[in-house]
Amino acid sequence: MPEPPFAPFTSQHGMTVMIGAAAMAVFVILGRRGGQCERITRTVLAFLNLTAVGFGSWAWSHVQRETDIDNVVPLHLCDLAAILAGFALITRNRTLAMLTYFWGLAGTVQGVATPAIDIGWPHPAFLSFFIHHFAVITAAFYLPLVLGWRIEIPWWKSPLKAFGWLNLYVVVAVAVNAMLDTNFGFLARKPINPSLLDHLGPHPMYIFWLELIAMLLFLLLALPVRDRKTAL
Repeated sequence: MPEPPFAPFTSQHGMTVMIGAAAMAVFVILGRRGGQCERITRTVLAFLNLTAVGFGSWAWSHVQRETDIDNVVPLHLCDLAAILAGFALITRNRTLAMLTYFWGLAGTVQGVATPAIDIGWPHPAFLSFFIHHFAVITAAFYLPLVLGWRIEIPWWKSPLKAFGWLNLYVVVAVAVNAMLDTNFGFLARKPINPSLLDHLGPHPMYIFWLELIAMLLFLLLALPVRDRKTAL
């Protein structure tokens, strides 16, 4: 029996985004209560992030058609972001929090807006995809709104650091893609589903534009968390 279909910008997509946004709000509201409620909320959110990759690999193993290695090896940017987010919530490490915030809100949000998946509800692959992405985005909001994380001074230092780490990822992903014929980070080719990349020209030119957009988004995202308070 074939998997249930999914297409972006449908009612199923819209409903999923609304449910995910509501869940994000619940996590932040519970976290801001403080005390034991905050600790339990943060533990659950860290668990969702740290198990997202494993859950995703298990879910894709139940897809009837042959799947790409990209779906089981955790080398997409959102895979790394989930792992970083989980440890950021547990350790409150400033570098991990920084990468979770910038990568989560500049990158993972795109995964929710234009999902690179064609399997719908209630298949485990569908559930794992959206739980994974919303867990990262929730952590990106949770760190500044609940734990009080703020960027370094001067304000442009953190976005530049996040951009530097992003480019290290790009170098590794491009090398792995060349060796294994994979498409980690969508740096080898565009996803099949509609996405922002469709408007940025052919490969490899769209990677250049992605770099510029990422840098701009990082600088803009730094503004709301520019504060002199001691972070975390």
